[in-house]
Amino acid sequence: MVLAMTAAMPAVSSAQQDQAGLRRVHILTGAGTIPRNPTNRLEYLRYATTGEPRLTGKQMIERIPEVLKFARVTVESDEFIPFDKPQELKELSLRISARLADPDIAGVVFTHGTNTIEETAYFMNLTVRHDKPVVIVGAQRPFSTLSSDGPLNLLNAIRVAADPVSRGKGTLVVLNDEINAARDVTKANTYRLETFQSRELGILGYADPDKIVFYRTPTRRHTTQSQFDLAQIADFPKVSILYSHAGDDVDLAKAAVAAGAKGLVIAGTGAGHTQNARKTLKELHDTTGVVVVRSARVGAGRVVRDDNWQEPGFVAADNLSPQKARILLQLALTKTAKPDEIQQMFDEY
Repeated sequence: MVLAMTAAMPAVSSAQQDQAGLRRVHILTGAGTIPRNPTNRLEYLRYATTGEPRLTGKQMIERIPEVLKFARVTVESDEFIPFDKPQELKELSLRISARLADPDIAGVVFTHGTNTIEETAYFMNLTVRHDKPVVIVGAQRPFSTLSSDGPLNLLNAIRVAADPVSRGKGTLVVLNDEINAARDVTKANTYRLETFQSRELGILGYADPDKIVFYRTPTRRHTTQSQFDLAQIADFPKVSILYSHAGDDVDLAKAAVAAGAKGLVIAGTGAGHTQNARKTLKELHDTTGVVVVRSARVGAGRVVRDDNWQEPGFVAADNLSPQKARILLQLALTKTAKPDEIQQMFDEY
């Protein structure tokens, strides 16, 4: 069910303009901090346990009527769309793709919890095969708390989705007035509003008060250039992430494979060192065919395939974080289990 918002929202003096010329942005809502609505405006920590119902997408939009100045807004429904499991991400991606196929919709905004926003955004970047913008937005503070970032983040996400300059740049993450590429962005701080960063690669642009501005565009394959067609994928192979550390053993790697993992992403030390597990990982690959991807736990920089810690059959994650390497590996394994072919995907996406 789609709920139209343009007629029901209260008008403000600055938005009493004819909306006929404005672009339409469609809102889908997921769980997370942004719709939380505690009565206590200082409840920043236990807002999920206080019992107040979350705001629906319609209710959030009603609280920021200024959106009327920037877009015609429609809201999917009152439901909160799940996004934790691979099949849920698939359903969300297909739903977003269906909405973008509507010629009247300029872009889609999805509200999301910040903890895994980067993973969902990267999945959409690889699977939503449209050049219209998909904007993922969240908040560090609940919508009703003092100095919440939620209302302005949502407003700016709508502005970015409505602006033609956002087309062709893949899935975008918008918080704290900044526009980040789905592939590059990561959550870098537990509570601060400036938590989302693209580290040394930098943001794409700003959602400033005067206009939406971009300074660069993603160069890796995404959306319309993606080879991943969800209509052809029934199930997703199991992929596990293992965290490498000094003195670690190989028990978790063996257990993951025994539990059915077809891929292992190693959050390696330094430039992707697999520590004591290296020999066993090679044996597991040789005997079971499990694909091993070396990533790094340090948070920035590339993992290079031809280096000190490479073994035949291992794949290097380039500069993808372990959690994003898992997303790409899971999709890659729906096409092939050959490490060289998977390596090419990591080099291109």
